[in-house]
Amino acid sequence: MRIGSFVLAAQFPGQGHGEALHRAVRTAEVCEEAGLESAWIAEHHFVPYGTCPSAVTLAALLLGRTERLRVGTAVTVLPSAHPVAVGEQAALLHLTSGGRFTLGVGRGGPWVDLEVFGTGLPAYEQHFPQSLDLLLRWLREPRVAGDERFPFREVAVVPRPDEALHGTPGPEVVIACTSPKSVKLAAERGLAMLLGMHVGDEEKAEMLALWRSHARASGHSAETVATTGHVSAGVAQVADDGPEATRTLLKSMPGWLRQGLAAHVTVDNRPRAMRDPYAYTELLCSLHPVGTPRLCADRLAATSERTGIDRFALLVEGSGDLAATEENVRRLGAEVLPRLR
Repeated sequence: MRIGSFVLAAQFPGQGHGEALHRAVRTAEVCEEAGLESAWIAEHHFVPYGTCPSAVTLAALLLGRTERLRVGTAVTVLPSAHPVAVGEQAALLHLTSGGRFTLGVGRGGPWVDLEVFGTGLPAYEQHFPQSLDLLLRWLREPRVAGDERFPFREVAVVPRPDEALHGTPGPEVVIACTSPKSVKLAAERGLAMLLGMHVGDEEKAEMLALWRSHARASGHSAETVATTGHVSAGVAQVADDGPEATRTLLKSMPGWLRQGLAAHVTVDNRPRAMRDPYAYTELLCSLHPVGTPRLCADRLAATSERTGIDRFALLVEGSGDLAATEENVRRLGAEVLPRLR
């Protein structure tokens, strides 16, 4: 079982952007020190929910500051970027890190980002599959020409992500999946899924079953179906007492969720509903490893057994405090991981 952190660089009430980003960087550094397998970097624009606007850029910094830790994006918002630019960045990080980089991509939301970056609502509603396919071609072929969405003459792929590592494949690509449509998209291309923290074990198991069905129907081998490592996002808070862990998150997370989620602006002014922040925090505490080391290990093991998922990206900064976050990561490594081995 591979346990990693989900790094949002969340801005809690009363904090500045620099404080949130410093905590994000330290979280990843302490993850390596504590023996965690990976750090997954989130990307958000114009909202305090997450203060990192470029997951690839922050991933590059963290790959340079660590030696063993795998670093992934969770996710790079593909509709807001040119897929060739994303592919070049991913190839660069893959090669210079010795293969420690994973590129997670997603469709994002109908946010004002699409207006600011000039890609427009169709990039979100219609063109994600085309952008994904161009990105995958860039990571797998020596020369690439554009398509109807991105017309350009054939050019050389430089650097080739599979060349400097003696013919090994390029960087792993995973897709954030929240619907049957996105599950089908990932399965048809044989890509692992990143499943959200708001989803329980039963729904995740159903999504994996659907992925396997589509993957087999698309002609992927039994080995591909069996070995593709999907990722489950969640929350982790370790404490000597279960109620203490829950109280820590209920004290801090609702305020962050309230100000962060409310800041999202839709590009077309469509109405949107927002979860009750307190109830949502309670839900997360009930679904994920929040409690004593034994309870945390048991919940992770249970999720893995029920779903078949063996990789986890856990939000560890839910307290909003740097020292508490570092302690949480260290306890996760010292008291929870040994119980999973």
